[in-house]
Amino acid sequence: MIRVLLVDDHQLLRDSLRTLLDGEADIEVVATASDGTEALPAATQFSPDVVLMDLSMPKMGGVEATRLLVEQQPGVQVVVLTSFPDQELIFDAVQAGAVGYLLKDAAPEEVVRAVRSAAAGESPLDGRVARTLLTRGRSSTEPALTEREREVLRLVARGLANKQIARHLGIAERTVKAHLTSAFQRIGATDRTQAALWVARHGL
Repeated sequence: MIRVLLVDDHQLLRDSLRTLLDGEADIEVVATASDGTEALPAATQFSPDVVLMDLSMPKMGGVEATRLLVEQQPGVQVVVLTSFPDQELIFDAVQAGAVGYLLKDAAPEEVVRAVRSAAAGESPLDGRVARTLLTRGRSSTEPALTEREREVLRLVARGLANKQIARHLGIAERTVKAHLTSAFQRIGATDRTQAALWVARHGL
């Protein structure tokens, strides 16, 4: 059973999502929260596998809540569910540790599929969000990588697996995956081989 925490400041949407997801035999909504300050204790109490996270909320927004959730519970999979494919918010959310990004007008079956995909360790991404990321990736010949992303890419180029990178840097494997997702989007790579070639070409 996939345990889900819903985080959104609109009760109608929370109720609709609960009805949708609870109607699936393999999914259970274990808790809901109206903002990040409610989400953190709820996640501690109910240990969800997947968190559907809004970004724009009072008190504590989704990016900060995602960052804290991932730090406190490295195994949790956060999928952002928000209204607009804003470039900066997408990158901030991925940097914070989100594994997926959906828009609120997604079809019900897309939301269900995204929950299952995230629980399986994959990264569900709305097609419109993917185009936004690719547009951002093409906007500069030298992507603005963070220092941690550069470290992770260097280790990928040396042939290290995510688990080895996590051990080398002293961070969670889940965090390595988040950095890779962000870095791959920034440099326009779709796999580790392309990333390694990019590192070699740019003398990283």
